Amino acid sequence: MLSFISRRIIHTIAVLFIVSFFSFLLLHIMPGDPAAAMLGIEAKKEEVEAMRKELGLDRPFLIQYGHWFANVLRGDLGKSLMYREPVANLFYARLPVTLYLSLLAFVISGILGISAGIFCAIKRGGFFDQIISISANIGIAIPMFWLGIIGIYLFGLKTGWLPIYGWTSPFDDFILSSKQALMPVLLLAVPGISILARQSRSSMLEVVRQDYIRTARSKGLSERIVLLRHALKNALIPIVTLMGLHIRIMVGGSVLVETVFSIPGMGFLLVGSAINKDFLVVQGGVLLIGSIVCVTNLLVDISYGWLDPRLRYE
Repeated sequence: MLSFISRRIIHTIAVLFIVSFFSFLLLHIMPGDPAAAMLGIEAKKEEVEAMRKELGLDRPFLIQYGHWFANVLRGDLGKSLMYREPVANLFYARLPVTLYLSLLAFVISGILGISAGIFCAIKRGGFFDQIISISANIGIAIPMFWLGIIGIYLFGLKTGWLPIYGWTSPFDDFILSSKQALMPVLLLAVPGISILARQSRSSMLEVVRQDYIRTARSKGLSERIVLLRHALKNALIPIVTLMGLHIRIMVGGSVLVETVFSIPGMGFLLVGSAINKDFLVVQGGVLLIGSIVCVTNLLVDISYGWLDPRLRYE
């Protein structure tokens, strides 16, 4: 198992290096002069040249990348032109908000989606199976931004039950924070619940037809033990894959959700920085999100080895 994990960690480090290269390349592939784009069309030539020197754009490309990468390893992502403070400090203040919403949505979607899929597989063809399957299809098809607008109208403007914007830390006011986070978390969780319910149902139906499941039942084991100990573990591999994909979707979807609900997280920061041409923040955000995705993939690969011992020796 240690050899399996070591190989996956080496692969992840290689991918992170590639992600860092393309994150840095983002500043150079944009049309025009990045320094001039940051300062605007009214900037003087001297100001543009000073900005190019500050960003290191007057050096050869590989030297620029090496200097930037060395700074990244020290936690220095540059200084934001719009906020006039280090980019790392901006991320440090806003990343916990995004992670709080995303992890809550991930836990809710995992519990509800997998439970609904198992229930549908057990009660295949029944009334609740049909209702849940139809609801899952609708949840996949509904655009996230449209669902958010409907939620704001019904629960915010029409009834006044929930706040329609803003963010409060749960350590400051847990009740208000829960009300403000409810709609964003559900909005992030709905696609995951729908996808996981469909995949869990399909995987469980495939596994429960296997010979070893019939053998376990013939030995007199209870249905609960057969389903949870024998069937579920073997059905989890495609489910874990989708859960890893869903984390990527939630991190990306947080940009839309935080913009709709005016939540000061990573997504809201990146949208504002892109609009105001603060490319150093966008560059660092791409690197950070890519790193989160790489670490997620590593955890998914390690879980494969735990769920299916055959994969450890491939």
